[in-house]
Amino acid sequence: MEVSIHHSWKMALQSEFDNDYFKDLSEFVKSEYATQTIYPPARKIFAAFDAAPLNLVKVVIIGQDPYHGPGQANGLCFSVADGIPHPPSLKNIFKEIEADLSLPILESGNLERWAQQGVLLLNAVLTVRESEAGSHAKKGWERFTDAVIKTISQEREDVIFLLWGGFAKGKAKLIDNKKHHILTSGHPSPLSANRGYWFGNKHFSQVNELLEGMDQEAIQW
Repeated sequence: MEVSIHHSWKMALQSEFDNDYFKDLSEFVKSEYATQTIYPPARKIFAAFDAAPLNLVKVVIIGQDPYHGPGQANGLCFSVADGIPHPPSLKNIFKEIEADLSLPILESGNLERWAQQGVLLLNAVLTVRESEAGSHAKKGWERFTDAVIKTISQEREDVIFLLWGGFAKGKAKLIDNKKHHILTSGHPSPLSANRGYWFGNKHFSQVNELLEGMDQEAIQW
C-alpha cells in the first residue's frame, strides 16, 4: 500500500511507516482491496489527515471503525459522503449540536467542513470489509492510530480531545492531560444516547469556549 498522506503527517509518522508491523498491515490491506469490497475507497484511507494537517489540528474526535455500508465511509470518523442518509450516531451528534448551539441540522453528513477547520476525525481502524464491522481490527491499524494520538500529544499543545464512549476513553492514557484538554461523555450511538449518556454533554459549546479562551477561532459546527 503506497502511503499518500499530507507531508506534515508523513514526516511525523515516518518511523511508523518504516516499521515491520506497518509493512505487514499494508500487505494485508492491499490484498483485501484486491479481493474484497473494502471501505472507504482506497484513495480516502488517509483523508482525515489530508484535511487536517498536524500543525493545524485544534480538536481530535476518535471513532472506532469506518461505516461498512455502500457509499457511507469517506475516511473521516462519523462522517458520510454527500447525499448519504445520516447514520444513527451522526443523527445524535447533529441533535446535540442543535440543542447545544441552537444551530439547524444540516442536510449533508459530510464532516469535511469540520476537518478543514482543524478537527481531526480519527477512526482507530481506517479500513473495513463491506457489511463486516470490525473486520480489519487487530491487524495493525490500532498501533498506527495510537502513534498518531501520541504524536499529537507530544508535538502540539492545547489540543482538545473528545472521547465519546468506552473505547475512545481508553485512549486518554496516550494523551498528556497537563498539555491538552480532554472532554469525555457517552457514545452518540442510540444505545448509549437513549440511556442518557450522550445528550446534554455540551461538548460543542465547550470546545468553542476553550478555543476562544486560547484566542483561537471557534469551530463552525
